[in-house]
Amino acid sequence: MTCKPTQTPAADTFDIPTLREKYRAERDKRMRADREGQYQPTTDDTTHSYDVDPHMPVVARDPIVEELDVVVLGAGFAGLLAGYHLTKQGVTNFRNIDHGGDFGGVWYWNRYPGIQCDNDAYCYLPLLEETGFMPSKKFADGAEIQAYCRQIAESFGFADKALFHTLITSLKWDETIQRWRVATSRGDELLARFVVMGCGVLNMPKLPGIAGINSFKGKIFHTARWDYEYSGGSYANPVLDKLADKRVAIIGTGATAIQAVPYLGRYAKQLYVIQRTPSTVDERPNPATDADWAASLQPGWQADRQANFHRAAMESFAPGEPDLICDIWTEIARNLSAELEAEGWPEMSIEQFMAKREVVDYRVMERLRARVDEMVEDKATAEALKPWYRFLCKRPLSSNEFYPTFNRPNVTLIDVADSKGLEKITEKGFVSGGVEYEVDCIIFASGFEVTSELKRRWGIDAVEGRDGLSIYDHWANGPRTLHGTMTHGFPNQFFIGYIQGGLNASVTEQFGRQAEHIAHIIHAVMDKGAKVVETTLQGQEDYVRHFEEMEIDMTAFQQECTPSYFTNEGQVKAPWALFRSYGPGWGAFQKLVQDWRAKGDLDGMELRS
Repeated sequence: MTCKPTQTPAADTFDIPTLREKYRAERDKRMRADREGQYQPTTDDTTHSYDVDPHMPVVARDPIVEELDVVVLGAGFAGLLAGYHLTKQGVTNFRNIDHGGDFGGVWYWNRYPGIQCDNDAYCYLPLLEETGFMPSKKFADGAEIQAYCRQIAESFGFADKALFHTLITSLKWDETIQRWRVATSRGDELLARFVVMGCGVLNMPKLPGIAGINSFKGKIFHTARWDYEYSGGSYANPVLDKLADKRVAIIGTGATAIQAVPYLGRYAKQLYVIQRTPSTVDERPNPATDADWAASLQPGWQADRQANFHRAAMESFAPGEPDLICDIWTEIARNLSAELEAEGWPEMSIEQFMAKREVVDYRVMERLRARVDEMVEDKATAEALKPWYRFLCKRPLSSNEFYPTFNRPNVTLIDVADSKGLEKITEKGFVSGGVEYEVDCIIFASGFEVTSELKRRWGIDAVEGRDGLSIYDHWANGPRTLHGTMTHGFPNQFFIGYIQGGLNASVTEQFGRQAEHIAHIIHAVMDKGAKVVETTLQGQEDYVRHFEEMEIDMTAFQQECTPSYFTNEGQVKAPWALFRSYGPGWGAFQKLVQDWRAKGDLDGMELRS
């Protein structure tokens, strides 16, 4: 079926300069001087503890003392893809270590009602051709994704090696034995030749630092630790019947909330949805996977689909290229491509192209704001739910049920944009606009430590390389690496994540290619009979210089955006900016590292026996 352009308001029906000023005003009233500091770190308080697993009991075991070739931190997609590529290279003496009770990472912990993948599952779920798995629908359910995570580990023979319900407490390089000493919360003492940091992006939940957060006497939890004992229902059957007599507040209106809010609205006696910044929420067509379509797919189909999605979401379609994804993520590229096609694909500068794309962006956002008016009956509520910013300032979302939930008499939107958040939490509830709202339960849909300082994200007390150098000091001003993979002073240590490399629209494709690069290096080092590999200072600095010369400056765009984790809460030139990437693009970065691997000499690295 051909994916057609969407119907958006014509550019001459609204005034872009006026909209641009509106966007800036909406941004400014939400901007906070404390930036990332507005969120508080996790605590040991049982109310806010993230070490507790509500999904699976912790089984006692004896501490493990052993030597390993590789320790992989994490058992989500980053850790799974590291395991897959290590296995493919013949490196099998490794363990995944994760504080969850099974494989899945974010898909293990997040079991809130309504959870689904919020972008195309045929792109997002990796290794579909390698495993023979096919998602049941375009936006796969969380339970299906978590089960698939385990299937990957089982399919490639490393499911029984993982250590679950285990937190890393320290990683220290021991030069005398040329290994990493890995200590854990279970008393393990692991001596690893190599360490792969596959900690993921959405691994550490965060809480807003609201005054009085510890004073609330009711029930409180984060959506990543959903309590079905309290709400009623279960992960498989989220009938939240125990909320029938409960007044509930949910803080946040991002990706998690737009999925959970319809369930809370359906079952709670009263629901308050507390919003600082509204999301873009388009329709969500989610048909079952067509069996005939699946049977027609040819080898290489997933890579082709992922490349098509990446071009649509982060670059542009080539002339004549179809939109294989056909949803909110690809709408701007699809509409722009149709316009260029109608004009015969004229020659234009990058500045002209971006100006044309900007107009399409404004038109799409006008359509999305009109959708709010069409679906929300109360005019004041509808106005507050409208997103006033450029399309990729926040994560684009889709739901058929989120907006209609606000037509329920028991659902109230509390917009806290003017106060930049809730004023305080009390023993009985929360305060907004000087009014105290009494509630029985507060649920935090406040996201994860995506771009905050490294120690808060990793949660590991000590990560020390040669001569006791702390990675937290070494990277205090942001990462310095070779290929985003290794850093000088930390032998045999590798990183997966948004770290100074290529950026792909499918996070799992990005992690997979990083894992492939890492596994290649580990295999090459072992094959050469060396014990240690380390980026030389010269190799690192040469790459950093090249990366920074090639990097596209996103400051102007981000300064127009409402604060969110996409923009580091408005921080300019943030040390851990999420979307710093190799300027020439994903394909160019892959060619760079593939050519480097093909040379075979591990240029920029030093090997020691």
